[in-house]
Amino acid sequence: MPAVTITETGGRVRLALGGVALGEGASLQEAADQLMARILDLALAFRSSGFRACTELPPDFEVMDLIYEVGEIAAAGGDVRARLFA
Repeated sequence: MPAVTITETGGRVRLALGGVALGEGASLQEAADQLMARILDLALAFRSSGFRACTELPPDFEVMDLIYEVGEIAAAGGDVRARLFA
């Protein structure tokens, strides 16, 4: 699992996944819900249009694998929350 960082500033909680997706909210639950929604959006976008990495800035393969797995789980009707926050 790629690193998820948690920060709190001004009463807001922020969760970030490998610099690729960010969730923010008044509580940890809100931030996690937003992060999960953004990762799911990325996964569905990659599944529908594909992904091409540039040679100058290679992707973080651990994060890309996670996004791919989330897309597979979602496509099969599974619980992506269990994969992201196990």
